[in-house]
Amino acid sequence: MKKDIIKLEDVWKIYKMGKGVEVQALRGLSLEVKDEEFIAIMGPSGSGKSTAMNMVGALDIPTRGRILLDGKDIAKLYESDLAQIRGKKIGFVFQKFNLINTLSALENVMLPMIFQGLTERKRKERATMLLNKVGLGDRINHKPNELSGGQQQRVAIARALSNDPPIILADEPTGNLDSTSGKMIMELLSNLHHKQKKTIILVTHDEDVAKAADDIYFLRDGTIVKKQHLRR
Repeated sequence: MKKDIIKLEDVWKIYKMGKGVEVQALRGLSLEVKDEEFIAIMGPSGSGKSTAMNMVGALDIPTRGRILLDGKDIAKLYESDLAQIRGKKIGFVFQKFNLINTLSALENVMLPMIFQGLTERKRKERATMLLNKVGLGDRINHKPNELSGGQQQRVAIARALSNDPPIILADEPTGNLDSTSGKMIMELLSNLHHKQKKTIILVTHDEDVAKAADDIYFLRDGTIVKKQHLRR
């Protein structure tokens, strides 16, 4: 039986926007993500998708409720410990790529490995291998502004894999791409799931993109209102 890798228990996130004004972004969200699952989180604008992503990715802590990452309550960890766990456990892929424009593709992929203590030689070897895997072996010295959107997202995926995390969290990974590039990115994510047994958590508003997942969770007003099982 596969274990829970991330578990949200009755998670609330309330933002104070001013004197007496509160926004309830999440309202009792509960979610279990098991090892090697591929899930999608869908919902309209304002449904709480971005906040849910921050919680699932251990980028923020809840106002109420618990978030367990590999059985550890993230609210009870120091930020330095949490950053180390994130670095080892979760690879992030964002809609806007979030590459550093002054660095080459190779240097962007090498960067997360610095914080895990790898030598420069090992960082360079692994980054080169990953860029070859995503089909960019001939672009390793190019900077982001010399790459297409689809190529930049492939660099971002290689960077997300740099520390070989078991979990990939992809936030609207095709949102800034044309349909051909978007299809290529989704094939990459599907291969990571099926061939490398990565746990994939996909946040999207696109139902066609979400259909790559095993299960789709529909969010509205900060809580899950429906689950659709797709796998086959």
